[in-house]
Amino acid sequence: MSLVIAAIGAKALYLLYGWLASAIIANYVSERKGYGAKLGLALGLLLSVIGAIITLLMPARRDSRWKLQGPFGSGGGKTVAEARAEREAEES
Repeated sequence: MSLVIAAIGAKALYLLYGWLASAIIANYVSERKGYGAKLGLALGLLLSVIGAIITLLMPARRDSRWKLQGPFGSGGGKTVAEARAEREAEES
């Protein structure tokens, strides 16, 4: 009787990497769109690739970093706090 240590296989390892990558993507996008990291992490872990797609399709909130700075944060523009302060000053 021989002991098999590497019975998982490469395909299962790649599926695990894909699952974790989708959780990371969903977490990042959800936080940028203003919904918080917990929602994105839950969608990414529970629904895998579909959860990452759902977070990409969700509309961004009004003062989210996604709308103010763009998807990757290189937009330069103003911060979320500055945008909220300007909006509150206009409403007053």
